[in-house]
Amino acid sequence: MKSSLKLYWQLLSAHIKPQRGAFVFLLGLLLGSVGLRIFAPQIMRSFIDSALAGKPLSALLAAAGAFIGVALVQQGVAIATNYLGEKVAWRATNALRGELAAHALRLDMSFHNNTSPGQLIERIDGDVAELSNFFSFFALMLASNILLLLGILAALFAEDWRAGLGFAAFVMLSMYLLLKFKSIARPFVKARREGFTAMFGFIEEQLSGTEDLRSAGAVDYSIKHLIKHSTGIFSHTRKSTIRMFFLNLTIDVLLSGGLVLAMVLGFKLHSLGLISAGTVYLFVHYLGLLDEPMWAMTRQMESFQTISACVERLNEFQALRPKVGSGLDMSAAASPLVAPPLLSYAPPDEAGFHPVALRFEDVTFSYNEEDTVLHAVGFDLPPRRILGVLGRTGSGKSTLVRLVARLYDPQAGRILYDGRCVGQIDPGELRHRVAMVTQDVQLFRASIRDNLTFFDRSYRDEALLAAMEKLGLSGWLAKQARGLDTQLDSGGKSLSAGEAQLLAFTRVFLRDPGLVILDEASSRLDPATEQLLEQAIDRLLAGRSAIVIAHRLATVRRADDILILEKGRVVEYGPRAGLEQNPDSRFSQLLVAGLEEVLA
Repeated sequence: MKSSLKLYWQLLSAHIKPQRGAFVFLLGLLLGSVGLRIFAPQIMRSFIDSALAGKPLSALLAAAGAFIGVALVQQGVAIATNYLGEKVAWRATNALRGELAAHALRLDMSFHNNTSPGQLIERIDGDVAELSNFFSFFALMLASNILLLLGILAALFAEDWRAGLGFAAFVMLSMYLLLKFKSIARPFVKARREGFTAMFGFIEEQLSGTEDLRSAGAVDYSIKHLIKHSTGIFSHTRKSTIRMFFLNLTIDVLLSGGLVLAMVLGFKLHSLGLISAGTVYLFVHYLGLLDEPMWAMTRQMESFQTISACVERLNEFQALRPKVGSGLDMSAAASPLVAPPLLSYAPPDEAGFHPVALRFEDVTFSYNEEDTVLHAVGFDLPPRRILGVLGRTGSGKSTLVRLVARLYDPQAGRILYDGRCVGQIDPGELRHRVAMVTQDVQLFRASIRDNLTFFDRSYRDEALLAAMEKLGLSGWLAKQARGLDTQLDSGGKSLSAGEAQLLAFTRVFLRDPGLVILDEASSRLDPATEQLLEQAIDRLLAGRSAIVIAHRLATVRRADDILILEKGRVVEYGPRAGLEQNPDSRFSQLLVAGLEEVLA
């Protein structure tokens, strides 16, 4: 994907606009710094000429004092510029990190299944960190260095047109070489960034599987592949560094030649009596000033290689769109680098929840083109009824509920909510009306309060306590050392599977959905937790439509209807009571054989 100035401008303007006041002030500081740097040598030229002309000591002291004063002001401006530039950069990059994280959350499961957390971290944080200089100093410093060059040339033309022409030719040659070689290392820098992304993804996978790697004796395998990733990064770094070395060497030779030009030209004009000794100093000093912006622009060209690679990668990432249709025009965003707005839904102003009627019509689904997971699945779930879904591991139960929650779209068939096709429903509305509780409940290293509300500060503690009381969890909460402020470990390591699901139930209860999807914990529960879980399920499902992937007989008894899956096909579906009384039904045979043992 080819970068362009338009792409850079869109990225810069989108994230600097909220800070335009600080950015304009930063621009003013840089322009002031340029003016001071051009003016300071004029004071020194005056000092030299005054000393050679034998002017009074007071005149020399005044010139020296003015020079020192300008130098002090320059230092103050430099400090203010660095402080403000860092502030602008941090705010802009943090805002971009937030946008990228939100964009990643909008992408569907097919993306997340193929992207490791380590790769996402490098995309969202690593690439953005490389853009810090771009948001604060790159454009402004490039502009200020160009202005410094133009200012120096104007000052030289004012002193002597021949000197101005000579330095102008030197600057044009240098700029030509800079522009010619500005992208010499970009492909290798981009490859290096992609190498880091792959390596961090690999490291994350290996760390999460440490126990399995050690037990299988596969640690050497991990080390070898880590070395392979590192070797690839080293190779790309070496190639980009070598190319930038030749660019730096070219600039060094040019600047050395420019210094010789300044000294020869100054000596010649001075010997002809056309300029003073102070003006000769001015020529040499201005050439020294040219040295700084030329090197600065060289470093910026190096930075530009990384910036270009990161902008391309960010653009590629932001251009990704969910494969699950949203019912919205996701192409309407002004730029791929400007994230589309978060999906939101304002639920109807109704008292309580609205039970959902759900219907599957010949739904077929596959995660890839080769293996079909669900084959023409059909069933009806009327409002306020509970559907128990049974089947062995790999029968398609989890896939079915993922389609209900619209984490994926089917390849064939229709899914209807209250008679409306799921593709016509705003995702925000669907997320409000449908809640899903999985076996693998995600808990954060945070308080019980934050885990229940997902850090939403709009919830009052009274609402949380009322929800927990309705679910029969007040006693459990009373046993926690600090109540709602009790800190939980990441992943809920300090909780049992049943306790984690109790907290997930409270999350759902706070949202008040019309359809609850429950994949109950299959692990054995202690009697106290099981009793709490039973009470919570009763209260959670009361009056709501529900789909339950059942592992225990007690849960199956709650179901109004039973759906049994086998290899992605519906092999039995009907009212629970009727199937239970029919000795020839699969459900009845499961009950006789022992439901938990057969489906384990």
